[in-house]
Amino acid sequence: MSTKQTLHCPVCGKETDFSAPPVGSFCSNRCKLIDLGKWLGEDYRISETLRPGHFEEFEELNDGNEPDKAD
Repeated sequence: MSTKQTLHCPVCGKETDFSAPPVGSFCSNRCKLIDLGKWLGEDYRISETLRPGHFEEFEELNDGNEPDKAD
């Protein structure tokens, strides 16, 4: 049995089901395209190159859970 995972659309803030079309964190294709436009227009950017030192504080985190998986 799958559980419904709700979250808020990063563009408009509307609550949406993660597994419902258009799959992912967006509530509609419109919001997906707005987000893509922001990436292509360089509104979003990575501020600096990541170095190994950026991850030192996370090396000790080993509680048995996968960090990228929802509980």
